[in-house]
Amino acid sequence: MDKSPFKNFLDIMLAPASWIYGCIAFMRNKFFDWGILKQRTFDVPVIVVGNISVGGTGKTPHVEYIIEHLCKEFHIGVLSRGYKRKTKGFILANDKTSPNDIGDEPYQIYRKFKGITLAVCENRCEGIETLKSIDPDINLFVLDDAFQHRYVKPTASVVLVDYSRPLDTDHVLPRGRLREPMHGILRADIVIVTKCPEPIKPVEVSLAKKRLDLFPSQKLYYTTFRYYNFKPIFPEVVKNAPILQNLTENDTLLVVTGIANHVPFVKFLNAFRAKVKIIKFSDHHDYGRKDFGFIESWYDKLTGEHKYIISTEKDAVKLANNPYYPISLRTVSFYMPIKVGFVDTPHNDDFIDELKKLITNK
Repeated sequence: MDKSPFKNFLDIMLAPASWIYGCIAFMRNKFFDWGILKQRTFDVPVIVVGNISVGGTGKTPHVEYIIEHLCKEFHIGVLSRGYKRKTKGFILANDKTSPNDIGDEPYQIYRKFKGITLAVCENRCEGIETLKSIDPDINLFVLDDAFQHRYVKPTASVVLVDYSRPLDTDHVLPRGRLREPMHGILRADIVIVTKCPEPIKPVEVSLAKKRLDLFPSQKLYYTTFRYYNFKPIFPEVVKNAPILQNLTENDTLLVVTGIANHVPFVKFLNAFRAKVKIIKFSDHHDYGRKDFGFIESWYDKLTGEHKYIISTEKDAVKLANNPYYPISLRTVSFYMPIKVGFVDTPHNDDFIDELKKLITNK
């Protein structure tokens, strides 16, 4: 598809800034490679999960997948920067912590896995040291969104790539979405192509592999999202959730999202019979009183025998903890949990085994 004249003009205007940004990112990486900027190693293995592009690759579900499959063998410490939180410095999660304290994604992880020790800190080296002093039993760290934070030398690095947004057709910020030039992915031990169609054709697998052009030593996997039954955002006021498969064309879902890429979620819902309407906010949106007034007015205008508000699990964390959420909407508000699933391709089922080999040197 040809670009619009405005898009072409914007590309031309942003190209110099993108080139400068790319050069800075390239030289920064070289300084780490040459030892001018120092990396720290730790006596506890560190798994780094990150990406090359900005947002929308599905980091949180993949971090949860790693925790779920390793928490029985390791006492895990999870560290994130806590993007869009309203605090600074090191914050240790506890039962009184809110999404405003540590960020919505770390809060979601902490709420699911009570056996882990989780904290947020902008300085990952400082965060690791502080977590070790608080909980000396930690024998594995998982760092969320830290691939570009090279002051920590990872034992294993996992980089995620969105299937629908190939890196080789993108550009470095601000012209495109790349945080660093594409070849930075060659630092990763494991690359996961996320949000793949299922089933995925062998030719699509081969094309994705060819476009990434990885080293033979790098492991490549393909995942998709598996959606599960609705759950109440406010379980204290409603116990039973509607079943998506039982809804009809007379029912309406008002989807409220504040995530980087809502398309796969909405596409899944559209495959069923209920009508789907969408209110899209920006990624990590901080919902306020006016937002809820807007949502309530939209809901009141909807037609249908049954009307529901549906959000993602990430949004539900913020909505459930927001005092401005209208009481009148709480009994009709639900979220849809998701989990990572590895799609059916050859040698695509040994991800955890490969990860354990890297962190145990076996």
